[in-house]
Amino acid sequence: MPSKPPIVTDACTAQMKALGAQIRNQRKALRLNATVTAEAAGVSRVTLHRIEKGEPSVTMGAWCNAMAALGMVLQARNVADIHAASPDRTGWIPVRVALADYPQLRNLAWQVHGTDTLTPVEALGIYERNARHLDLNSMSAEEQALLQALRLALPPSTGVSEGV
Repeated sequence: MPSKPPIVTDACTAQMKALGAQIRNQRKALRLNATVTAEAAGVSRVTLHRIEKGEPSVTMGAWCNAMAALGMVLQARNVADIHAASPDRTGWIPVRVALADYPQLRNLAWQVHGTDTLTPVEALGIYERNARHLDLNSMSAEEQALLQALRLALPPSTGVSEGV
């Protein structure tokens, strides 16, 4: 008989759902189906689906295996350290990059229809493919920080010059 799921606070539930969405987005960005990913992680496809939904009853080992299969790591951080180290969110990468928040990315992504957000991998790909059109002098500090964080966190997809 399976054990009862733990009682989880609303804040923890939101974090787990966000992490599950990030895992799903990474899987989709890598163009892997759930069956292949689950096999690589050593879990069932149903368990992977439960992880991507953010269910708290799935073991931490299964979460870590799924993340490792996708080239991700789980890192625990103290909330006070996060706020002290980066109050301006330097180096922070959103799960979904809102085009409305980044004007140059929005201009470069003119061919993207049907969505107002991109995955970090998609955003970096657009920045890299269109590097010659970027105007760093007019780019906001927030957008420059996003571009730098994407370049540090994700592997380059096209080999475009890093001088931009």
